Amino acid sequence: MRNFFIKYKFYFIAIPLGALAGFLYWRFIGCSSGTCPITSKWYNSTLYGMIIGALLVNTKRSKKEKITNKKDVQ
Repeated sequence: MRNFFIKYKFYFIAIPLGALAGFLYWRFIGCSSGTCPITSKWYNSTLYGMIIGALLVNTKRSKKEKITNKKDVQ
């Protein structure tokens, strides 16, 4: 179980930070008319922030894995 948390520690950091960023975006910038699909409701912005946080970590992980795999092949 501990290995799971160590392996995915960056996800456990990035997803809550993305959620916070999404919520703050809704709170301070958001859509005033209510017609924007992402920023009209707080939970939509928060969810999109969580997804973006996870995708950013995943992008960094896949680049690191590609570099590691190239070293193994040579």
